[in-house]
Amino acid sequence: MSSKIPTLTAAEAAALINHGSTIGVSGFTPAGAAKVVPTALAARARAEHEAGRPFKVAVVSGASTGDSLDGELARADALSWRTPYQTNKSLRAAINAGQVQFFDMHLSHVAQQIRRGFLGKINWAIVEACDITDDGEITLTTSVGNSPTILNQAERVIIELNRYHSPKLRGFHDIYEPLDPPFRKVIPIEKPTDRIGVETVKIDPKKIVGIVESNAPDEVGGFDPADELTTKIGANVADFIANEIAVGRIPREFLPLQSGVGNIANAVLGALGANPDIPNFQMYSEVIQDSVIGLIRSGKCTFATGTSLTIAPDLLKNTIYADMEFFRPRLLLRPQEITNNPEMVRRLGIITMNTAIEADIFGNINSTHIMGNNLMNGIGGSGDFTRNAYISIFTCPSAAKGGKISAIVPFASHLDHTEHDVQVIITEQGIADLRGKSPAERSLEIINKCAHPDYRDALMRYREMTKSGQTKTSLANAFAFHQQFLATGDMHGVQMH
Repeated sequence: MSSKIPTLTAAEAAALINHGSTIGVSGFTPAGAAKVVPTALAARARAEHEAGRPFKVAVVSGASTGDSLDGELARADALSWRTPYQTNKSLRAAINAGQVQFFDMHLSHVAQQIRRGFLGKINWAIVEACDITDDGEITLTTSVGNSPTILNQAERVIIELNRYHSPKLRGFHDIYEPLDPPFRKVIPIEKPTDRIGVETVKIDPKKIVGIVESNAPDEVGGFDPADELTTKIGANVADFIANEIAVGRIPREFLPLQSGVGNIANAVLGALGANPDIPNFQMYSEVIQDSVIGLIRSGKCTFATGTSLTIAPDLLKNTIYADMEFFRPRLLLRPQEITNNPEMVRRLGIITMNTAIEADIFGNINSTHIMGNNLMNGIGGSGDFTRNAYISIFTCPSAAKGGKISAIVPFASHLDHTEHDVQVIITEQGIADLRGKSPAERSLEIINKCAHPDYRDALMRYREMTKSGQTKTSLANAFAFHQQFLATGDMHGVQMH
């Protein structure tokens, strides 16, 4: 640890930040997110507001963060704008109420946009580390995200030195920041295990105004146990991939896997691990979550690289931290502009598995908005991976809200991934393989294989309403399912004309 950089309290650090500042923070999910200084900053905002003075800041991160950052700042009315992703209930409510301006971004794009000034100057970086030296060498904790770029671009830096995370994390990171066009070179990764960078982030120590010590676990919640529905979705994904290997469309040497985060994703990974027809595999993903650790322990997953260890605290401490030398050659954290880089996805031939809020009968995917209006979380990295995948898979339950919402609709109420990028849709009902199919063929495949039985007849009626055109869409009825739900709270009994 540095002996020359001053130590500050969280309140002292927060007092240095002015109204109107743009702050870059560490974190990709709550893993590695700044914690104590943002909480102190929220307290300062409340005090300023009580005194009748304005106080708001803009925040850019890797992805979502923990409640002590996104939640506290949102509840303190301390955010002017936020990017590129969030999952916090309080922040989501503020965004949907128009109180915080949020712009959704592909996660692989953020670092370059910071470097080239698209987001304005980064006045402050608040970054969590497990070690720092006098000459400005910083060892990150459980995520990399955009921290290297944020640290390099920020005018001034505050380091949260979190004693919960051991300095022995040094070596788990591969820090590589590419040049920007027109000077960019090939990213020299040919297999997931390739290391191309350095272990730490090195910055000018004169930029570091202080160290704030903490001892707090990541605010990562556990995942729900797999239930009948998620187990069936997982089994369908595993069966699909096993069959693709059997018929030769996936090479028997297999290909790296990418998975989104959440209960369905956790169940899918568990099903892949349990299927004897799925060979041992490597992961080239953005988030390494709980189920991956068990798969590494069993030998089914031989290596996993991502930008965050989104692991429940007990599992992180009692499994990874308790046996770091076992996991050291099997886990690697990189910046998100490398993990999510389209060049990597295409070159490595990654099989991508992400979750949809809804899919329409032509294969368009909504992964961000409820009923077309209210933001849920954001697009995250799904677009980075989907468009460039060897095979792109989207999963979702066929119905939601106790069956009152069909996740398969005539037309998606918000469009994040178009039919041109989505190759396979899987629900607990079955598997719709959309490759090589026209819109008419895709609609039959999705209705018959993926839609809930309660809604198949209505979807088929919609499909048959328009008699001409390549994509048979009734503009008058495209959102009839959504209108029915908004009027009655239930998509059953939808009326079309």
